[in-house]
Amino acid sequence: MAADTARLICSSTALIDSGRAVRFEIPGPDGKPRAAIALRYQGRVYGYVNACQHIPIELDLQDGNVFDLSGQYLVCSMHGALYLPTNGRCVGGPCRGQSLQALPLYEADNHVWLNVMPD
Repeated sequence: MAADTARLICSSTALIDSGRAVRFEIPGPDGKPRAAIALRYQGRVYGYVNACQHIPIELDLQDGNVFDLSGQYLVCSMHGALYLPTNGRCVGGPCRGQSLQALPLYEADNHVWLNVMPD
């Protein structure tokens, strides 16, 4: 992947399986920054826009704390909506059947990158 089509998010070691997510920002459609998260689940890295599908507030009330106590689901701290970490699909709560907006993250050279289109 060419450097001009990728943005560094964090070191691979910053993401622990079912642990705290790394927060970052992406440009929104209106040009304003949007909250986003990078996380690791079952050895793979995933990225999502950090906005609950019930009411678009950030999932974490404490920075990066997006997993439920079991470490199996992402949870909205405000509404209790449960999302699958592997695809962002809501499987419990007020937004059942909807999905978080996925972001194209990948790992290379011991870092996590966001695949972006060049300007």
